[in-house]
Amino acid sequence: MNEVESVRIHDSRLVLDDGEVFVRQWIPSRANALPPLVLFHDSLGCVTLWRDFPAALCTTLGRRIVAYDRLGFGQSSPRLNRPELDFIEHEAAVIFPALCAQLGLTEVVTFGHSVGGCMALAAASRHPQRCRAVVSEAAQSYVEERTRDGIRAAQKAFADETQLAKLARYHGDKALWVLKAWTDTWLDPAFANWSLQPELATLTCPALVIHGDRDEYGSVDFPRRIGQSVAGPAQVEILEQTGHIPHREQPEQVLKLVARFLNTLENPAA
Repeated sequence: MNEVESVRIHDSRLVLDDGEVFVRQWIPSRANALPPLVLFHDSLGCVTLWRDFPAALCTTLGRRIVAYDRLGFGQSSPRLNRPELDFIEHEAAVIFPALCAQLGLTEVVTFGHSVGGCMALAAASRHPQRCRAVVSEAAQSYVEERTRDGIRAAQKAFADETQLAKLARYHGDKALWVLKAWTDTWLDPAFANWSLQPELATLTCPALVIHGDRDEYGSVDFPRRIGQSVAGPAQVEILEQTGHIPHREQPEQVLKLVARFLNTLENPAA
């Protein structure tokens, strides 16, 4: 473990059925007994690309923060085949509980960005006894044309080899697989009718739904639909002048929203 200010960082690798998963934990020096947050990264993301946000969450909340690289990403084992079209549901149903079991996490708050937000919501829906609350950030609730347009634009940008080289800094030889796992899946005609609705309909824990009003990958209909569709209480926050990565564009605002949401959950009278 390494000491970084008042936060200890612990890296490990977990052996799952399909390969090894890289996990990083941020542990506050004065940890409380509250449930830790489990972070789900976006389509091109990994633990490293969360940058300093997990440490800020750890310091602000006084909770342990757990982030991991999905199989095929970052420092986790490579994958040969493109993800199946039910990859979001699979992550929630299979990988998430296996991860929690190995780490001894009996109760958590899930937090996800972009497609990771979809996974966080699905995990909370499928594991109500384990998930105390969920925070989604820039999550998609269905396949909007704006989503596909944004991906097509990114696909063109990555035709420039220097862009792929930047991705390789975080994913190494897996960079092209990471890119195609995103673009080929979301642009697949067979994925056009995908919807998070079945998961939302059975989600009963409190949800904080964060979205930027200038998100290039999805309109504000996404968070509004999520808020209207969940079976439990939902707080929808639309951040003005904000794009697809609120925690990077408006870090202080996101931290305040998460802290207030979780404090209200733990202290209803506060």
